[in-house]
Amino acid sequence: MMTVVETFPHAIREIENTYITLADGCRLAVRMWLPVDAEDHPVPAILEYLPYRKRDGTTVRDQLTHPYFAGHGYACLRVDMRGNGESDGLMWDEYAPLEQADALEIIDWIVAQKWCSGTVGMIGISWGGFNGLQVAALNPEPLKAVVTLCSTDDRYGDDIHYKGGCLLNENLGWAGTMLSYSSRPPDPALVSNAWRDLWLERLENQPLLIKTWLEHPFRDDYWKHGSVCEDFASIKAAVLAVGGWGDAYSNAIPRLLNGLSSPAKGIIGPWAHKYPHFAPPSPRIGFLQEALRWWDRWLKGIETGVGDDPFCRTYVMNSVRPRTSYDHRDGCWVAEDAWPGSSVGSRKFCLSPDGLQDEPAAPCTLDVCSPQTTGADSGEYCIIWLGPEFPGDQRRDDSGSLTFDSEPLTQDMAVVGAPVATLDISCDKPVANLIVRLNDVWPDGASTRITYHAFNLCHRDSHEHPAPLEPGKAYRVTVKLDDIGYVVPAGHRLRLSVSTAYWPLIWPAPEVATVSVHTESSSLDIPVRNSPEDSLTMLPAESAPPLSETEIRAPADGRTIEYNQVDGSTRMTLLSDFGEFRDDGHGLTTGSVARETYTIHPEDPLCARAETHWTQTLSRDDGWAVRTEAYQEMWADRTHFHIKARVEAWEGNEKVFEKVWDEKVERRLI
Repeated sequence: MMTVVETFPHAIREIENTYITLADGCRLAVRMWLPVDAEDHPVPAILEYLPYRKRDGTTVRDQLTHPYFAGHGYACLRVDMRGNGESDGLMWDEYAPLEQADALEIIDWIVAQKWCSGTVGMIGISWGGFNGLQVAALNPEPLKAVVTLCSTDDRYGDDIHYKGGCLLNENLGWAGTMLSYSSRPPDPALVSNAWRDLWLERLENQPLLIKTWLEHPFRDDYWKHGSVCEDFASIKAAVLAVGGWGDAYSNAIPRLLNGLSSPAKGIIGPWAHKYPHFAPPSPRIGFLQEALRWWDRWLKGIETGVGDDPFCRTYVMNSVRPRTSYDHRDGCWVAEDAWPGSSVGSRKFCLSPDGLQDEPAAPCTLDVCSPQTTGADSGEYCIIWLGPEFPGDQRRDDSGSLTFDSEPLTQDMAVVGAPVATLDISCDKPVANLIVRLNDVWPDGASTRITYHAFNLCHRDSHEHPAPLEPGKAYRVTVKLDDIGYVVPAGHRLRLSVSTAYWPLIWPAPEVATVSVHTESSSLDIPVRNSPEDSLTMLPAESAPPLSETEIRAPADGRTIEYNQVDGSTRMTLLSDFGEFRDDGHGLTTGSVARETYTIHPEDPLCARAETHWTQTLSRDDGWAVRTEAYQEMWADRTHFHIKARVEAWEGNEKVFEKVWDEKVERRLI
């Protein structure tokens, strides 16, 4: 439940659209919320800086959030990046140096305004969370505090591109998303007759981001740029890092808290990739109040007690039966004084043919060669669209894996931290993936994924300088699973599942590989919290009044798997129809539909194929209507990735633009 706050200490005025002109003449569109008396009584500013269109992209969440801060005495700015929304210019890539240079100019512009007291904070989720940290690493003097949500300190190790050196299919998915997002026009109601020229310029210059990202399969300088883990000491601003166990970026929070020398605190809840005052699954928290406490302390100098807050407030989830969507997760909030916390010990299991044991077993070698369809119940890498995206029952994927079960637990086990599997392995191919999952097995056999990691064995020594395996040679690999907070109840079993495929979450290796696990010196270490019952109470969720809008078409989600009994292939189809809505304030109607398909044969990794297709519509009651269609296809042979893409633009029933790509990228140890 979220309480809507109708009145605030400060009356607010909104500037729906204005421009910040940069040194090179590029104008960035900004929406602002200000206390009405800010010019007479200057206030600190809070900046959110994104490519996702303030006019119609993030307006629902902006309406819940920024007026709340403004009503408590802050100037709030929601700025669109170059080449997006009503902003001028072009955007060539994510987190580019120009993006960060523009942010520094924005901050200089802000502090020069009469209504600004001279201090600035940055807030953002995902892209905005990334660039808040990245700009803080440049250390502009007015930037005193950052609230970063669902973001990362490491662009290679913990973003949507690569995981453990494995190529994520989200790499293609997000490239398709951005091709669709950035190819939309500005709103003529704000830019008048210039809208069409701006649109055509954007369309003509759309980058094919999937090609760029595939060209950097190792952790090179491309990924080091914008990865603040390269130099945590460069950040002087106070950082509040927030995320959720249902999100792809929660690993970054402990790393940030352990790495930063500036004031830093963390909050990790059960949520997906959303702001936690409205994110599922509940319980939601008073995130806006927590952020205000952070802003008041570091932007206004008011002692709010944030320095006395725990190192990290963590939600430890209770065991739950596997489902692909959750409205609520039972559990409790606990205070961690470090990561891992002082109350966290370790439970070691040894791998054996009989499962997870307390003592090493006699020497034994067990082989795993997974069907390429293993991973059908992996769920989405980043749970963002809120359809059926959580991992489902793991029994099907376990059947294609090498599994090690414990005896039924005699008491509850609170897993808080990152389990680590140490595996002695050998492989019969030079390139292979290894996916390690920790599951909660119910007495009736249902299997809930607790946490996992995907690992490219060529990256066993380095993500920067990977090397092929020598077939038959023995290697010791350490696989650190994602951090988690989860209680496995007494009577349940732990299951360690090891597979060589995880489609469609990662791209398959070029050959069917068999990995041999030498169990006598392989083990699993689980971080166990000794006192999960010392629960905290979090503030209840609040927001500003929601946006008024009219539903034209209801949202819908779908996720289906088809097995072709003629050729043996499997096809997964994902649908995210975000519906169509009209903003009751300015009358713009927006619609959006995303589709993804993933096809593979259980015995042939080279037949893997992935496709994305986005449709975006914008219209007004005066007859203005535009539509964009963005398509991508990707497949691979042993030596190259092949990409075909197309973007189309329509005015009414007339196609006014089309751009086509046909590219290939060398396949390097993927």
